[in-house]
Amino acid sequence: QVLLVESGGGSVQSGGSLRLSCAVSGFTTSSTYSMGWFRQAPGKEREGVALIARWSRITYADFTKGRFTISQDNAKNTLYLQMNSLEPEDTAMYYCAADLYNRCPSGNRLNVWCYGYWGQGTQVTVSS
Repeated sequence: QVLLVESGGGSVQSGGSLRLSCAVSGFTTSSTYSMGWFRQAPGKEREGVALIARWSRITYADFTKGRFTISQDNAKNTLYLQMNSLEPEDTAMYYCAADLYNRCPSGNRLNVWCYGYWGQGTQVTVSS
């Protein structure tokens, strides 16, 4: 059974930091075509935050502006998202996702339809 379980969310003040984790089971992180972080704020569509694809190719959404760092520990089968200098606009439910079947072999992988497996999400709230 494929499972992705996020943790590490919480409430912080503007300028604070959080580190999100996504532990997976039923597959290995090294076997994926890509793994990504997405977020969804109330009333908004889910949007891509960052992804790490095979051979460690990393893509960030422009709004991360160098504040976020995605990483992957294949020994622990865990994906991470280090978020620094958080802003109230970063408030959202954060989801991790996995592409096991190369759903987007070309083009921008930072799209929800590129991923077939999702976690349940972890809430991040940033207050001003």
